[in-house]
Amino acid sequence: MLTELKCKAALCPPEKKRARFTDSSGLYLEVSPTGSKRWFWKTYSDGKEGRMALGSYPAVNLAAARKARDIARIQKSDGYNPVQLRKLEKLKAKISGGDTFKLIALHWHGKQISNWSATHAFRIKRQLERDLFPFIGERPMAQIHAMELLAALQKIEERGALETADRALGLARQVWDYWLPTADVQQRNITEGLRARLVPYRGKNFAAIVDPKRMGELMRAIKGYRGGEIVKTALHLTPLLYQRPGNLRMMEWKELDLDGALWTIPSSKMKRTVQGKEQGEPHVVPLPKQAVALLLSLKPRTGHGTYVFPGERDHQRPISDNSVRSALYSLGFGKEQTWHGFRASARTMLVDELNIDYKVIEANLAHTVKDANGTSYNRTKYIAQRFEMIQKWADYLDKLGTGADVVPLKVA
Repeated sequence: MLTELKCKAALCPPEKKRARFTDSSGLYLEVSPTGSKRWFWKTYSDGKEGRMALGSYPAVNLAAARKARDIARIQKSDGYNPVQLRKLEKLKAKISGGDTFKLIALHWHGKQISNWSATHAFRIKRQLERDLFPFIGERPMAQIHAMELLAALQKIEERGALETADRALGLARQVWDYWLPTADVQQRNITEGLRARLVPYRGKNFAAIVDPKRMGELMRAIKGYRGGEIVKTALHLTPLLYQRPGNLRMMEWKELDLDGALWTIPSSKMKRTVQGKEQGEPHVVPLPKQAVALLLSLKPRTGHGTYVFPGERDHQRPISDNSVRSALYSLGFGKEQTWHGFRASARTMLVDELNIDYKVIEANLAHTVKDANGTSYNRTKYIAQRFEMIQKWADYLDKLGTGADVVPLKVA
């Protein structure tokens, strides 16, 4: 048995790498030739000897070392591995600054930021700082009650921002999901069930015309638009191609192959994660003959520059988001047809009126085409079918614009 006096006097002979001074029940003090002293407790697992470090002497005296040994023995008798428990405590201790909601949320944000665009990352952080941190930011995660979070969400509702409250709840849920693996086993995700306590929010759909007769009226109105040639051409192409507004207004001449009737949108411009933008394939859009004719007619005017649709004041920038939107309002259709809504119009009418396979439509919309095997196996682009579809769609819009009776195709 060791005593404090023996521990202080313990030395390692210079010819040895270390010297061990045993106490009891597997506890021993290891001394190096340099004079450093460390406590260890012998462990056995699968017939092999191991050891568990209990600290350095004299910072951990003999009584403290025996207490640590006894705790480890109790843990082992209860079926736990004391070495693994010690490692777990060290891992928890590495979480800098504690586990307040603000610190955990910022840590989660930092982990996700590489997969987000700069704009999206800024928007998420701003919402956390505005809507959640002032109310629960400094509270330890384990102590936050669901009613505290609900009160913060209801503050958002009070200003009429129902969509924002719904998004804030979604952010809180992700923060809790991120934190839970490092929390005590009895913890739960307090966001569960809170949506039922909020004012019901239904996501807003972009206004879109899906009635053939009304679409025909819109096509005639577009044909009669008296605005500038650049916006007029963009307005004409919008229903024909039904791509995202940002992609259309930022279309560049170098992306177009008018002889091959193809528009190739770089992956970096697509609505994707940062990794998807960097590693994804470009989105290829077939052009109907009507679109090719419109682009050829505009090329003498803007073909010398970068953008197909440059701004009127600054040709180094594309037309604004508001350009086609304002044109639709000037035609009297702004409330029932948005720029982005042409995607929904095409998606609906191509199925309901022309009986086009939805997979071909989704591919042209740059949506993921799902199947039982997932996207890893389904990489079909349906190029040939999309050429046929886009021309059929353009011809259909022409007929609607002339007021002709268009008989929907029947499935055999």
